[in-house]
Amino acid sequence: MTTSAPHLIIAAGGTGGHMFPAQALAEAMVRRGWRVTLSTDARGARYTGGFPHTVSVRQVASATFARGGVLAKALVPFRILGGIVSATVRMLGEKPSVVVGFGGYPAIPAMAAAWLTRRPRAIHEQNGVLGRVNRVFARRVDAVACGTWPTELPSGVAGVHTGNPVRAAILARAGAPYMPPGDWPMSLLVFGGSQGARILSDIVPEAVALLPEGLRDRLRVAQQARPEDLDRVAGAYAAMGVRAEVEPFFEDMPRRLTEAQLVIARSGASSVADICVVGRPAIYIPYAAAVRDEQTANARGPVAAEAAALMPERKLTPEVLSETIGAILTQPDAALRMSQAALSVAVPDATERLVALVEELAASGRKDAA
Repeated sequence: MTTSAPHLIIAAGGTGGHMFPAQALAEAMVRRGWRVTLSTDARGARYTGGFPHTVSVRQVASATFARGGVLAKALVPFRILGGIVSATVRMLGEKPSVVVGFGGYPAIPAMAAAWLTRRPRAIHEQNGVLGRVNRVFARRVDAVACGTWPTELPSGVAGVHTGNPVRAAILARAGAPYMPPGDWPMSLLVFGGSQGARILSDIVPEAVALLPEGLRDRLRVAQQARPEDLDRVAGAYAAMGVRAEVEPFFEDMPRRLTEAQLVIARSGASSVADICVVGRPAIYIPYAAAVRDEQTANARGPVAAEAAALMPERKLTPEVLSETIGAILTQPDAALRMSQAALSVAVPDATERLVALVEELAASGRKDAA
């Protein structure tokens, strides 16, 4: 790859929600012969193992108001300002073709520098509500790519629906044939992400216990749970005679999604994208402590399409959840329609849409420079 190749700078915060779609874009642009630089902080650098080895990883000075004591929080603006100055000086020399931010405080230096130096720039928001950093830049970029549709945007800001890129292993299962529930063993998949999964460990086994015995006997449960909850959850299923695999993390999630008759999950942006791309009926339980209630927004599309049921935590009881599980697993035609509806709101070509957006911005930048 030569230095004359077009140059993309990706700016992303240090969580999987920001880094996974950033990785998908990086992989695609490298395949197209682009030079790619990732701008992140030390926490984000821990997620770079899956990025192509040709991607240059640049750690920037950044900070967040969410962690640390009073002094650390008082120093946050100065750390961010230092990062912006450094990124601006570097960007004046590099003149990247495009800069794309995926949210998170570590994205601030590169995105601010792109605005100050007037480089072609865009942000990608994974959730149905803009994060703090993306909200700051929404009016200061050339395009706002939305992973969830619809996304709540500031007045006067138009979004482009790109969807959320999914991992290659999930994409390989896109639209896999769905076996509706019936008089045979059925798979119930339960996962809650790293935040707030405990409520699923508390409620789901109790809900399964309330199902009619004939239905319960046909269930095979695969449930992710926190390490400290594993024995308790596994014991609850064993006591009711339900075959269950309870693990902190499933490496073979693509296979389990494919085999599931029903999924119970938090509605994180990546989870919703994965479930819809494979095409499975779901019960979404948004994380109630999310600051902007973005998980409720993430679930709106599938729920409106009748691909999923939405169950807020405040209404979540074993009885209500059991009734919903039973209604889906005893109506095979309705479950099949939910599966097909999930596919109707999926965006399996999300990465390609993002690539097209980047290339369009690069082309417009070249015209402006001519």
